[in-house]
Amino acid sequence: MIEAHGLRTSGAKTGLAGALCLAAALAATNLQAAPIQGAGSTFAAPAIQRWSRDYEALRADGGDFVSPDWRVDYEPIGSLSGVMRLAQPEVDFAATEAPLTVEELKARGWIQFPIVMGGIVATANLAGIPSGELRLSGPVLAGIYLGEITSWSDPTIAEMNPGLKLPDAEIAALHRADGSGSTQVFTSFLSETSPEWAEKAGSDLLIAWPVGRGQKGSGGLAALAAATPNSLAYLEYGQALRQGLPMAALLNQAGEFVAPGPESFRAGLDGVDWSAERGFLADTTNLAGAGAYPVAVATYAVLPQDRGAHRLRRVFDVFHIAFSQGADEAEALGYIPVPPRLVGENEAWWASVVPPAVR
Repeated sequence: MIEAHGLRTSGAKTGLAGALCLAAALAATNLQAAPIQGAGSTFAAPAIQRWSRDYEALRADGGDFVSPDWRVDYEPIGSLSGVMRLAQPEVDFAATEAPLTVEELKARGWIQFPIVMGGIVATANLAGIPSGELRLSGPVLAGIYLGEITSWSDPTIAEMNPGLKLPDAEIAALHRADGSGSTQVFTSFLSETSPEWAEKAGSDLLIAWPVGRGQKGSGGLAALAAATPNSLAYLEYGQALRQGLPMAALLNQAGEFVAPGPESFRAGLDGVDWSAERGFLADTTNLAGAGAYPVAVATYAVLPQDRGAHRLRRVFDVFHIAFSQGADEAEALGYIPVPPRLVGENEAWWASVVPPAVR
């Protein structure tokens, strides 16, 4: 006798029919199973990809069976392309460092929340100058990317770095060539500290750079910066750290030159006001406060609500696990985990958007 789906049958014929029905049901289930699809930020890609592996392993719970439902397929194509990819119905979330306004979210029927934080650093591949020794300011960086400051021995840089032996070499200015949240954050800092930059170039995910050489992706830009002597680039802190690139101390609003690092990022981010009513939208560029590195950043997950409650809950589940069990891994990769208070606000807000049925 075979018992399947509550129906009791007997005999070889009915037993075979029941087995075939069960096989068909399982096949249909497998056809319906699909990975969670995400795309966007190359800044946050290492953290998201690590969390994705951990999520699949956790849901498998040491067993041999792994369902496609437990996998996250994430494509690091840049913030701009990721948000554009949300037009495709199979995509569940985008990741971006350029959060949308409340008006944009309402108009599109989307929601967003921060998933990880960090800093955008200025790297200077100068022989003999270790990380944190070189001092730069927003106006000086703007002058370099405007093509007005072309040499590392320029008096403007030399005056800012008394006693530091700077090479008499041309600055190789590097930047992202694709639509990037890192570009928007960095150019926002330039716009807020340099009126000339704001007028001539402005801030956006993708801009017309006055000078310099472009490269796609955070990883691509980091590799190019490491391979280019005397180069200047802007990168996510973890990428610069993994490439062994020296990073500059930047002038903050308090008049201090502050080297990048987890503590100086937190010193700036701790003063940021996050609000679910504003879509957690917050300005993290040109941060004030003693000891604050000025150019911090938050990566946001953006989700279309028309994908349905089940698909929203699946994405929420991934980031619930990331928040509760992935903070140490995020820190090891050079990120700042979302603070516990903000995690609580995130998860309370999720429950108001979609009541937690199976999460």
